[in-house]
Amino acid sequence: MQPLIDNARIFGQRPEEFAHLAEGQSPDVLFITCSDSRVVPALITGARPGELFELRTAGNVVPPHSFEHATSEAATIEYAVEVLGVKEIVVCGHSHCGAVGAVVRGDDLAAVPAVRDWLARAADEPACSDPADPTVTEAVQNHALTQVLRLRSYPCVERRLAEGRLGLRAWFYEVHTGTVREHRADTDSFEKL
Repeated sequence: MQPLIDNARIFGQRPEEFAHLAEGQSPDVLFITCSDSRVVPALITGARPGELFELRTAGNVVPPHSFEHATSEAATIEYAVEVLGVKEIVVCGHSHCGAVGAVVRGDDLAAVPAVRDWLARAADEPACSDPADPTVTEAVQNHALTQVLRLRSYPCVERRLAEGRLGLRAWFYEVHTGTVREHRADTDSFEKL
């Protein structure tokens, strides 16, 4: 913890670099990714403060839209689209994802009931020909595409897409190489950016 504290002390000694952030935020991108500590959106994209609006969930899950039961994920998506007017939404899955791996392997999650219930309620089992693959690449990529499809069911997203004012992207980040791949509709495959 001490290195983090030391950096936080130094970080606060450069207020001139951050003063403009008090004027508000206007990010162009909502970046939805996993809570995994190995996935750092600003590091991956090179974004500076104020350039990404982030939503991080266990397994980068976008829950099904519901008018009856609002979720913090839905509130974040709605705020990004309606208030901030983001132009792109990126759903970024990653290799070696514990949440997606647990779903495709059918792991016993009794010791973590909140995780178990979240994944059971919100994560469909993604197609995976090799659940034993430690990278769970195929499963994570299919899972990311499912989350993009779910986003399309959110009324605010659906409307902005119809107006041509919003783009949706599915990315896959390899934690062991740093490579980022994006789904290409024309080839139906994830290719290096």
